Formats: sequence, C-alpha cells, structure tokens
Amino acid sequence: MGQDEFYREKSHPEEICFPDSASPLTSTDVIEPFRGDTIDNKMEAYKGLVQEVPRVRNTLFGFTLNDNRINAISGALAGLLSGIVVCPLDVAKTRLQAQGLQTRTTENLYYRGSIGTMTTIVRDEGVRGLYKGLVPIIMGYFPTWMIYFSVYEFCKDNLRTNSSNWSFVSHSFSAITAGAVSTVVTNPIWVVKTRLMLQTHIGSNTTHYQGTYDAFKKIINQEGVKALYAGLVPSLLGLLHVAIHFPVYERLKVSFKCYQRDESSNESKINLKRLILASSVSKMVASVLSYPHEILRTRLQLKSDLPSHQRRLIPLIKITYIQEGIFGFYSGFGTNLFRTLPASAITLVSFEYVRNFLNKI
Repeated sequence: MGQDEFYREKSHPEEICFPDSASPLTSTDVIEPFRGDTIDNKMEAYKGLVQEVPRVRNTLFGFTLNDNRINAISGALAGLLSGIVVCPLDVAKTRLQAQGLQTRTTENLYYRGSIGTMTTIVRDEGVRGLYKGLVPIIMGYFPTWMIYFSVYEFCKDNLRTNSSNWSFVSHSFSAITAGAVSTVVTNPIWVVKTRLMLQTHIGSNTTHYQGTYDAFKKIINQEGVKALYAGLVPSLLGLLHVAIHFPVYERLKVSFKCYQRDESSNESKINLKRLILASSVSKMVASVLSYPHEILRTRLQLKSDLPSHQRRLIPLIKITYIQEGIFGFYSGFGTNLFRTLPASAITLVSFEYVRNFLNKI
C-alpha cells in the first residue's frame, strides 16, 4: 500500500494535500491553496511516532499573519485595485441607472450606452468627471472586501462539508452572511459615492458637494443620519447576488480546475485563464438574476427632495414599471456588465494571487 492510499484509508478520506482535481474531492478541497503539510508528517503524527508540527504563522514586515488576516489583506487589496480600475464605468453605470426617474420619455435620454455616456461626461466635465466618487470608492471597497472575504472565509471554513450538494448551500450562507455584514457597515460610504457620481456642473439644478467629507457633513445636516442608510433594504435584497455569485464561482473553480498541482515544486498553482473564466461566468449569471435591486438601490440613494413615492421601495417598484416597463429594471445593464465582469475578474484573481503569495512567504 502506497503512502497516499495509507493516509486516505487511515485518516480522512476526503482530504488530500494537493488539489490536483484528479482524486475524488469536494469543492472545498480543490479551491484551497496547498498549506505545506506533507503526507509523511501526517502519517508519522497519526502513528504517534512524532507530534504533528503546528503550522508556522507567516510574518510580513514583522507583522504576524494568520489565515483571517491574510484573507482580510487579500480582500482589501483586491477590492481597492478593482475599484480604481473600473471607476469610469461605475460613474457611467450610475448615471444610466438614475436617469430613468429624471427623464420621463425614452426619446430624449441624455446618456445612452457605455461609450456614449463616458463620451458625454468627458465632453461636459472633462476626464475628471469619470473619476467622481473615486475617494469614497477607495474608502468603500477597501473595508467592504476586507470585511467580506474575512467573514466569508471564516464561515466557509466553519461550515466545511464533504457533501457537494451541501457545500453549495454552505457557500451561499457564507456569502449572504459576509454580504450582510459588509453592506450594513459600509452603506453610508456608498450613499456618498452615488451622490458624488451623479453630481454634474451643468444645468440649473446641480448638486453642491465639494468632496467626500463635505458630502457626509451636508447629508447629515440637511437630511439626517438616516439618509446615509438610504437604499439599505434593496442592498440587503441584493444579497441574492452574492448568494448566487460565490457558490457558482466556487463550483466553477473545481469544474475548470483553476488550481493545479505543480509536480516539480509539489505546490498548487493558479491557472490564470481558467480563473478569469470562472469569475466572469459566475458574475454574469448572478448579474442577470439580481440586477433589478441595483436600480432600486441607486434611485433610493438620490437626493431626498424627490417626490415621496420615489423614496419608498414598493411605490418605487410600481412607478418604475409603469413609466419604463420591465426594461426599466435593467437600465444600464450593458454598462454594468461591461464594468462588473472585469471588476469581478480583477477582484477574485487578485484575491487568489495575493492570498497565495502571503501563504507562501
């Protein structure tokens, strides 16, 4: 009997050291990077001849890194990079989402399509107009993904299961929990981001925020703290998105064999093309099913001098459907997809690579 067979028979048959997708595995086995414990060490520990050596904690510039901190750092850096890269598309998407309530007919829309919207913004406001809301994006994405990935990985590890059917449910629950925590904590930042992105310097009804701090201050003074949590309900309803996105992503990472064993170094390595494909397909599926909540969230986050029926969820759904039909709930969807696919790929790929790097230090 070889070492692999001995270990699988005598210890935990569902665990392997190398996620090479060649053995009967669960999705959680495959997606986790190689931790560095050898089969020989585990065999000796099992036999009682030696004690299994605890995993040495990583250090970075003298700072101790455990798994939770690695996930937090990886998520924060990944979200920050993604937010900066796709900021112009985020501005264009936000303008397209909001104009439905501001324009009564579809014949005289000011913004049309992704490229058309960005061209109009540059013409009216210069290139800087494409980066309105960048500061709250940096302020928002950094803690959002730091909190999200920390809670998600924590829940996923504590709900680890050997059943492929139950693993999808556990991943969904982990994603919903992580999304709820990060959404509640960072919602005020996204309200400010939305206001700044919708702010123009043309026309007679321009808004008047001088920057991120000024926006926070004026919203609180003029509308109260409650205004910073506008759109929270549809944001929480939007947890359906992550409940679909991340479990599908986890499943596709297994199906596409995104982690593969390197025979020369006995380490798991990431297949970049397959990982990008897994992140993009999972994001597309989740976006198609959950996009309407983004329309509702954006419109609820508009300034509170709008009619009252536009500031409550159910009346807003009705008026959107009456004025714009079912397609009104998919305003800016093409721009959103054009933005979210690269954003998702950048975020998830960056997270995997940074986490792998920190684990290998």
